[in-house]
Amino acid sequence: MTYQTLEIEIKSRNAWVWMNRPEVHNALDEVMIAELTQIFNELGENPDIRAIVLGGRGKSFSAGADLGWMKRAASFTEEENRVDALKLANMLNTIAECPKPVIARVQGAAFGGGVGLTAVADIAIAGEYAKFCLSEVKLGLVPATIAPYVVAAMGERQARRYFLTAEIFRSEKAADIGFVHESCSNEQLDQTIEDLLSSFSLAAPDALHVAKDLIKSVSHRQIDNNLMNETAELIAQQRLKPEGREGLSAFFEKRKANWVA
Repeated sequence: MTYQTLEIEIKSRNAWVWMNRPEVHNALDEVMIAELTQIFNELGENPDIRAIVLGGRGKSFSAGADLGWMKRAASFTEEENRVDALKLANMLNTIAECPKPVIARVQGAAFGGGVGLTAVADIAIAGEYAKFCLSEVKLGLVPATIAPYVVAAMGERQARRYFLTAEIFRSEKAADIGFVHESCSNEQLDQTIEDLLSSFSLAAPDALHVAKDLIKSVSHRQIDNNLMNETAELIAQQRLKPEGREGLSAFFEKRKANWVA
């Protein structure tokens, strides 16, 4: 399928989704939001795809909301604004809930919604010149739809600072506070991501999906009998699944599992 705002590459069973509006620093508008929602739904359901990388063409990852889109939204009714904002919220959730591992490849500016796109990825790798900003309060707005993901990624204490000051923080600081997993030179950015993709290639596809769900199901829960029973039931089920049987057999037989290319 041809996309207006995206470029899709498939390499070694991995999909690279490029936001392709470099002339406006990959700013988000209605079309890009719809297309990101569609492509992540499609790739998430594609059994031939192992993992997804989200990146931006040009100098920036994503500069947030497109100015034209913001001007149009300014004339919307409250209901039209709610519907419009819900599309953005749905896009973010689609990426966050994608059954495949998602890596954000961040270079240059990641402002507003670009911070949200970084936060919804499972792993975020930032080039040394990447810079982040939650600039909404300077416009009389708040980072509402991205807030659940950004707070989960950087923690409430750091969010209190960056939501309120709207200051720019750079790649090294983003790594220091745990918002991105790693900061590296621009020259090392793609190799770092390729190394992560190689790690995914050794993992069982369904186990990757289940592991993502597991994180969500145990986060911020008290360790009690209910949780212990749930996790015990989960590992019991996994051991009996074809992937579990194959993985353990391959380990004891000192061979590669059948999902390893």
